[in-house]
Amino acid sequence: MKNDTQQIVNKAWNFAHVLRDDGLSYMAYTEQITFLLFLKMADEQTKPPYNNPPIVPPELGWQSLLKLDGDELEIHYRHILEELGRRGGMLGEIFKKARQEIQNPATLKRLIVDLIDAEHWSSMEADVKGDIYEGLLAKSAAESPKGAGQYFTPRELIKGIVDVMQPSPDDTICDPACGTGGFLLAAHDYVVGEHGRTLNPDQQRHLRECFVEGTDIVPATARLCIMNLYLHGINADPCPIRSGVDSLASDPGDRYSMILTNPPFGKKSSITIVNEEGELEKEDQAYERQDFWTTTKNKQLNFLQHVKTLLRIYGRCAIVVPDNVLFEGGAGEAVRRNLLKQFDVHTLLRLPTGIFYAQGVKANVLFFDAKPAQEAPWTKKLWIYDLRTNMHFTLKTKPLRRSDLDEFVECFKPGRRHEREETWSEDDPESRWRVFEYEELIKRDKVNLDIFWLRDRSLEDSEDLPEPDVLAREIADDLQTALDQFTAIVGELGE
Repeated sequence: MKNDTQQIVNKAWNFAHVLRDDGLSYMAYTEQITFLLFLKMADEQTKPPYNNPPIVPPELGWQSLLKLDGDELEIHYRHILEELGRRGGMLGEIFKKARQEIQNPATLKRLIVDLIDAEHWSSMEADVKGDIYEGLLAKSAAESPKGAGQYFTPRELIKGIVDVMQPSPDDTICDPACGTGGFLLAAHDYVVGEHGRTLNPDQQRHLRECFVEGTDIVPATARLCIMNLYLHGINADPCPIRSGVDSLASDPGDRYSMILTNPPFGKKSSITIVNEEGELEKEDQAYERQDFWTTTKNKQLNFLQHVKTLLRIYGRCAIVVPDNVLFEGGAGEAVRRNLLKQFDVHTLLRLPTGIFYAQGVKANVLFFDAKPAQEAPWTKKLWIYDLRTNMHFTLKTKPLRRSDLDEFVECFKPGRRHEREETWSEDDPESRWRVFEYEELIKRDKVNLDIFWLRDRSLEDSEDLPEPDVLAREIADDLQTALDQFTAIVGELGE
């Protein structure tokens, strides 16, 4: 994060403390900031060098807020939110059921004048709104381990995944757990960066109206996603993001050429119900779907089955999955066995620990392509890149950078996978890029794909131990993972 952006994040965080004293949660504060940021950036888009027609009526726009103070300001801001929430298309979705939650008019005025109006957001190189959101998540997650950070995929990881997937102007891209839209925005930016000057009018319209679709079960998070897309020039009616919808509930019927997703971590699917005593409780949910290979309460396995349904023939997928999806028996084995047979599961990236806000996360990126039905298995070889063993990252002192993925991207050979070459050998056993044949995979116990071969140097030489804060975090992650597994076992024994 650049220094000027970091200053803005710190400024935003200081306002968060003021508003928290007024009883506003971090997520509510972030939402209020995004409403105001949207109005300010929409105003900037009407001025040079952009000179775009206004997307917000002037009487409801940013300039109308700057003229007011006190109760008049609070009343008018509430009026803006209500009026824009009645609009159609994506604009209406952004402000749907939006509420003015900043109770102190003086604080609202300071937020408008000191934080938002003082900057020219559209001219900044970075996606500053995304940086603010990421920064607030990092800070709130640091203060409260149960913050909103579990929704966020590291942006540098998203960039690496998009770079190897190479979306084209003609793709249709879906994220069934889209969060704030990180994958969708990165795919859109990739196409604009690689093909922007050569797009014909039909491709420009497709990029604006049909290129991305997504779903998120959390309305506040989906709102941020819609806002992000809208400010990046995506304007479709109906809105391409479905808000407050459980992706896993049914097959939507639509099929896509590319899926990019990081479904929420958490092992079991559940729904919140009101019991006979009138209290809220969670009820484990197994989805009975004809298109699924097996019925399970494991949310990650259900998302994997859902994603394979969403792919059209020859469609491509990159999905982040936790380790248990690779080794779990029962339903897990059934899903892996069918996936290897009916799809071309060609690449697995083992991710390092310490890159997610949620603790105890050991995750991977699974890459596979949809193929027409045939008797012979489609997977021939699984190429595995181990970015985990002997790699140490933390969110604060050593965050994951895009350059940390350079070797993986090079080994992946995007667009020319037939040219791949294994770097591992008996003579070079420390190499991170290794290939496994289908026959070898299918014979493994429970078709276990949690495969590793590198020696953990910290177990052999105390001089190779990571820094104390990194080591402490990794121990905490391992303990959290073990606790989650024990909790799951206890739950299954009680069923």
